[in-house]
Amino acid sequence: MLELILFGVFAYLIGSIPTAVWVAKGFYEIDIREYGSGNAGATNTFRVLGTGPGIVVLLIDMLKGCAAAGLVYLQHEITWVDSFHWVNLKLIYGGLAVLGHLYPIFANFRGGKGIATLFGVIVAIHYLPALACAAVFLTILLSTRYVSLSSITAAISFPILTIVVFQKDNPYFIAFGICAAVLVLFTHQKNIKRLLLGNESKANIYRKRRNRNAIR
Repeated sequence: MLELILFGVFAYLIGSIPTAVWVAKGFYEIDIREYGSGNAGATNTFRVLGTGPGIVVLLIDMLKGCAAAGLVYLQHEITWVDSFHWVNLKLIYGGLAVLGHLYPIFANFRGGKGIATLFGVIVAIHYLPALACAAVFLTILLSTRYVSLSSITAAISFPILTIVVFQKDNPYFIAFGICAAVLVLFTHQKNIKRLLLGNESKANIYRKRRNRNAIR
């Protein structure tokens, strides 16, 4: 139990790394949460700082989810864990990383929406549903240019994919998918309202990198 708690805390701390906040402060001397949508995530980084910084934040946030779920491999060297519980431990550590991204201790508990980190967790657990969700996300994004709608649709498709196609013999993975979808809906409440009102901003991911003066 002590080992589980220690690894769980470490997973939360990994998720708490506020990539967008540190990139914006380190290279642009701004608080990303005071610009654009006010969200400390990859989408707002694309919107405010441009493509280059956005890609960096996106990849690191995904890596946080992969790294947290991958902590089980360190634990596997300490105590024997069967495959069923191995997946469940990945779910626990990955979920704590997402929680850390949402409420990062290193950024006054004001984080992002957790989409990239959640995707990283799914990749670490089972790459097939991750690829399927990515395909759904890209299809909606390219057809509508709404990142929020793409994220919501991909999140809703995730538990459906786990039930119909993947991991049908692991109810905890299915429960994780349902919880993830609910979480995404919860963190995108404002986006949903703007989508219904027709006020949601469309993405322009090919925006050039911006300098400090342009931001200010």
